[in-house]
Amino acid sequence: MHFVFRILALMTFFLTMAACDDPLIFAAGGELSGIASAPPDTWQFASTSGFAQLETRPEDPYSINLAYVQLDGQLYIYAGNTRTNWVEHIEQNPLVRIRVDETIYPVQAVRVSDDDEFDAFAVEWASRSMFQRDPKQFDEVWLYRLEAR
Repeated sequence: MHFVFRILALMTFFLTMAACDDPLIFAAGGELSGIASAPPDTWQFASTSGFAQLETRPEDPYSINLAYVQLDGQLYIYAGNTRTNWVEHIEQNPLVRIRVDETIYPVQAVRVSDDDEFDAFAVEWASRSMFQRDPKQFDEVWLYRLEAR
């Protein structure tokens, strides 16, 4: 009897997850849900870094969980030295949406190319934890600043 209950519980869980478009912990999702709001002129969340959901590819929404960093009123997302699916999507179309808490902000992702801006980000990123690799160690990285459209 316990076996049948476990199977039914697992089936219910997976059917519920399949109906959800939001990304799961380690799996991509579709279109994000939440309250849409214009991005602020200056990003000022409670802490300098946190977790959010990023939605790329507006024509076929693809969303993932990622860490963000805010620095000097700017908001950054970082893929390290890995050219991820979301990086490829941004290269094709920089119009993305980011959800922080329950608010979704329509923004455009601009790849950071300024050395001073990159260096400031690298210091902040590496200071977050001893497990964060210094972005300056890599030959090429994908770092984006999120700006109002």
